[in-house]
Amino acid sequence: MILCRPAIASGLLCAGALAVLAEASIEGIVLLPKPTLQPAQTARYADKLSSPIAPPSPPVAVVYLEGNFTSAPATNTTLPAKVVQKAFQFSPGVLPVQAGTAVEFPNLDDSYHNVFSYSKTKRFDLGRYRKDEKPAAVVFDKPGVVKLYCEIHEHMRATILVLDTPYFTKTDTNGNFRLEHLPAGKFTLKAWLDEKTQLERAVDLSDGATLRVDFAGK
Repeated sequence: MILCRPAIASGLLCAGALAVLAEASIEGIVLLPKPTLQPAQTARYADKLSSPIAPPSPPVAVVYLEGNFTSAPATNTTLPAKVVQKAFQFSPGVLPVQAGTAVEFPNLDDSYHNVFSYSKTKRFDLGRYRKDEKPAAVVFDKPGVVKLYCEIHEHMRATILVLDTPYFTKTDTNGNFRLEHLPAGKFTLKAWLDEKTQLERAVDLSDGATLRVDFAGK
């Protein structure tokens, strides 16, 4: 009986490894819009800016899988649940999170900032605070789009996309993406570019296979 234990353990390890190898993946590219130039700041902001303004984040898309999942992990992203305020911009400009995620908003500038949203998905206002102050994290508990603003610096904009799925990722700035550790089955793959542009494709995923899906735009 003792001699069998290593074999049993080895079998369990192999079964676990095969389960990982059996997971499906999707890779592809999303045609992204061209970056837009940020308008020059007017004189009324001059006394509020203590350093140069960084350019806004370039366009990206959020790609995610929707459907009925029998079991799912807590999340499928390594993105930190943070939107920082640095060089008078929000970063990242787009943050996808799963519903129920808490997001922090640290201020890294030597100036007051403010984070607020009037979006129906989540209304909140953190008030004004400096870099040595830490406001409470905000829990985004309902799926939808949350637009972020700074009451002090009106050019600052960002979006939190709250999703009711654990399977999501962001493209790189060239539109490339890869979704891994997906279940087999028939689902809907969606690409979110902004509130007016969402693309989707029906997909049939197989264990151990990588599906290629490209979104070339409307």
